Amino acid sequence: MSRPHPPWARLRSVPRPAWIGFGVVALILAAVPVLGWSPSRTGSPDAAWSAADADTPPPVAPIDGTSCAANAHGMAGFTPVSALDLPERNDPKRPLALSFDRAGVVAGGFDRIGYCLELTGPTGTQWVWTAMSPFTADARRLGLPTRAGQIVRQRIADLEVATNAPGLATGTGLTGYLEMWPNKYGPVNSGQVPGATADRFDADDDVYSSIGYGSFQVHTVAATRPATAAPQTVLAVNGFTSDVQPLSVGIGTAPTGQPDWTAAGNAGTYTQRRLTVYARASVLTVGQHPRDRQLYPRDAAGGAAVPVAGKATDPRVKAVRLKVVSGADAWDETVPVGAGGEFAFRQRITAALREYRFELHVLGDGVARRAALWEGVVSGDVYVIQGQSNAVAASYRGSSIGEESPYVRSFGSASGDRILSGADRTWNYAVSGAIRQPGSVGQWGIRAAHRLMDTYQVPVAVINGAENGRVVSFFRRNDANPGDLRTNYGRLRQRLIAANVIGEVRGVFWYQGEADNNDAARHVTGFTALLSDWRREVGFRVDGGARYYVVQVGGSPCGDTSGGPLREAQRRMADTLKVTLLSTSALTGREACHFAWEGGYRELGDQAFAVLARDIHRGPSEGVSAPNPRSAAFTDARRTQVVVQLRSVDPLTVRAGAGTDFTIDGSTATVTGVEYREGGRLVLSLSRPADGATGLSYRGDAGPWCVNATGAGLLAFKGLPIAAA
Repeated sequence: MSRPHPPWARLRSVPRPAWIGFGVVALILAAVPVLGWSPSRTGSPDAAWSAADADTPPPVAPIDGTSCAANAHGMAGFTPVSALDLPERNDPKRPLALSFDRAGVVAGGFDRIGYCLELTGPTGTQWVWTAMSPFTADARRLGLPTRAGQIVRQRIADLEVATNAPGLATGTGLTGYLEMWPNKYGPVNSGQVPGATADRFDADDDVYSSIGYGSFQVHTVAATRPATAAPQTVLAVNGFTSDVQPLSVGIGTAPTGQPDWTAAGNAGTYTQRRLTVYARASVLTVGQHPRDRQLYPRDAAGGAAVPVAGKATDPRVKAVRLKVVSGADAWDETVPVGAGGEFAFRQRITAALREYRFELHVLGDGVARRAALWEGVVSGDVYVIQGQSNAVAASYRGSSIGEESPYVRSFGSASGDRILSGADRTWNYAVSGAIRQPGSVGQWGIRAAHRLMDTYQVPVAVINGAENGRVVSFFRRNDANPGDLRTNYGRLRQRLIAANVIGEVRGVFWYQGEADNNDAARHVTGFTALLSDWRREVGFRVDGGARYYVVQVGGSPCGDTSGGPLREAQRRMADTLKVTLLSTSALTGREACHFAWEGGYRELGDQAFAVLARDIHRGPSEGVSAPNPRSAAFTDARRTQVVVQLRSVDPLTVRAGAGTDFTIDGSTATVTGVEYREGGRLVLSLSRPADGATGLSYRGDAGPWCVNATGAGLLAFKGLPIAAA
C-alpha cells in the first residue's frame, strides 16, 4: 500500500524616519516622466512577452471563473498558467491531465506565483488564494510535482493568504514553508520549522527516496525560531502519485487526523477539486542576487560585497532601486537602466551578528513593483565536517538544540541519496537534533560553530557531508567526474559549489577510521589521496589555504580501544600530512562507539572551537594543542623510570591512576605512577625494571587521563621507541 511512512558603494546609511521620504519619492517617480534618465530603447524587448506584438505589454489577463479571482484582492497582474481538476484517485495508467496549460504566457520569466485551491462540497465552495516569490524559474514546475528530483522544502518570507475558510490566518508578508514533492515521506522533522513535531505529519516532514505518495503543501509558520506556535496548513494536495490511495485535500489545518491532511483520503467528499496555478510576468531578469539566509564568506576587510545585477526586459522600466535594511540601518540606491536595459548594484555587508534584507524595486510607468526580496543574508566563515558516524554526531544521549542560532547556517542536505542531495540547493539554519536533513551539522559541529559565533560575533556556516559506517575509500573523488552525485565527494563538492563557498572554506574536519578495522595502510593511503584532492579544490581563495583537522578515533574497529596501528598512523599525520590533531581519549561520555552530549560531543566541539579560535581568529594558543609525545627515554640504567617528552610545553593535569592506560611493550613492567614536570615532560614510574622493553604505548581508553587546559587528552600512541638512559 502506497502511503507515507509514519514516525543580498555607493549607498548611504539612512535612519528609519527617512524611509517615508524614500517611499514618497518612489511613488512620484513611478507616476510621472523622469528627467535625466536614458530615453526608452527602440526595438523589441528581450523576450519579455510571448504576445505577438512585443512593443506593447500583454493585455490584462481576463478574470477567470475561480472563486479566488472573484473574491481575493492582490491578484492584479497575475496570469492563470494552468489548472488541474484533481481526480479522486490517481490512475498510474493515465497521467494527470491539465484542464489548460498557458505556460508560454510567462516564458519570458515571472517574479511571483500564486495558487487557488477550490473544494466544492455539500456546504458550498471553500477556496484559498496564496501567493509568494517563485521557487523555480521553470513554469512547468509550478504545478504538482510528479518526477524524481522535483523536491521543494523551502522557507518563504512574503506569503500572501486570502480565503473564506474559517480560522485560517490571512494577510500579506507572512512567513511560510513549502513542502512539494512526488515522494513518500514520514513525519520526522528537520528542525527548520518552529513548532513542527517529529511524530505527526505537518509543515516539516521527512522526504524518502522513493516516489509513491506526493505532497503539495503550503504552510504559515512562525517568523523566528525557536517558537512555540504550531505551523498552520494553508492548502494541501496529497497522494497524487499513489497507485492505490485516494487523494487527500484540504484548506487550513485538518481538524482531525494529521494536521497537513496526509492520508485523509477525503477527495471523494468533494464534487469539485480544482487547483489553478498563476504567475506574474516579470519585467526584468536578475542574474546576480543573494539567496534567502545566504552566508557570504568574510573577506580580509571583515565583510562581503553582495552583487545584485540584471537586465530590464520591458521598455517601460526606467530605473531600478535597491533597498537594504539591517536592524535600524537602511541603505537605498536607485540607478537608471542602461541602453541595453542593464543595471547593477554592489552592496557591502559586515561580518557581524546582523541580518540584511534586500528589496529590489522596479520604477517606470505601469510597471512599478517590488520585483524581488531576499532575507536573512549574512557574512561570516565557512567550515566543513566529513567522515563517518562520529562526524555525523547524532544525538545519542542529551540535547544540543540550545546551541542552535539564527547566525549558524548550513547549505543543502547531508542525505546520502543522490536525488535528495541534488534537489536541495537552499541555505538553511544549522540544526543538530536531526541527521541527514537540510541543515544537519551534528552535535559537536553546532557546539564549535556556536562558540565561534558567540565569541567573535561572526556568523558561521558548517557543511557536513559525513555518512555513517563508511570506509575511507567511500569518500574518494571520482577523477573522471568530480561532481558525481553518486559519490560522497561529488555530493559535498556540489553543495559547496552551489553555495558559492568552495574556495572560501577556512577549515575542514575529518573524523573517520572506525570502519577501516585497524587497517592503517589502507586508511593512510585513502586519506592522503582525499586530502590532496581537497587541497586542490577547497579553500583555494583563503590566504594560506584551508586548514585541516583530524580527530583521532577512539577505536578501530568500533569498540576496540586496545590501541593499534591506525590510531598511531593518525597521530603521525601531524608530521606526515601537516594536519592538526584533535583527541577523543579523555571524553567521558562514551556511548559504545559514539558519545553522549555531555562529556562527549560537547567537549569535542570545545576542542574544535579552541583550534579554530587559535588558527583563524588568533585566539589563545596555550593549552589548545592535543598533547602528543615526541620521544621517550629511560632515566636510569635500571630502566625503572621513563620520561616522555611532549611536543608542547603546555602544562598537563595528570589525574590519579592515569598509569592504567600506559603499556611497556615487550616487558611485564607496569606503570605505577605518572607525574607532569615543567617543560612538557611526563615521568612514568615503573613497577620493576623494564627488561626487554621494545616501546611505550598509550591507549587512552579507560582513564583516568592526562589532559591540557582545554580538556584535550593525551593522544593515543603505539610502539613509541624508548631510548636508553
